[in-house]
Amino acid sequence: MSDVPAENLLQFSESLAAISIRHLRPETRRQLSDDALSVNAYPNAHGGFVYVGDPVYASPTEPDLAEIFALAARARIVWLKFDADAGIVDGLPVYEDEEDFP
Repeated sequence: MSDVPAENLLQFSESLAAISIRHLRPETRRQLSDDALSVNAYPNAHGGFVYVGDPVYASPTEPDLAEIFALAARARIVWLKFDADAGIVDGLPVYEDEEDFP
């Protein structure tokens, strides 16, 4: 298998951006965790993956996620990985952690 050119696999690659889960409102975080977002998502223990598409596959009904999708579309990002340990995107809103809300 070592003689298979890497380009054979790279032709199927899609761009992914890993960003902080704090860019999602607590309610949207709960929806991601419960696999109840309005778009295709794959939750995990630390956040999850959300499919954007290129062009955008579907528009989210969650306003915070819709704003992120608009930015992702401009950047031609196909997948978003929301993670507690990922970086904060300068210019995107940041929401407090769930435990800070009543």
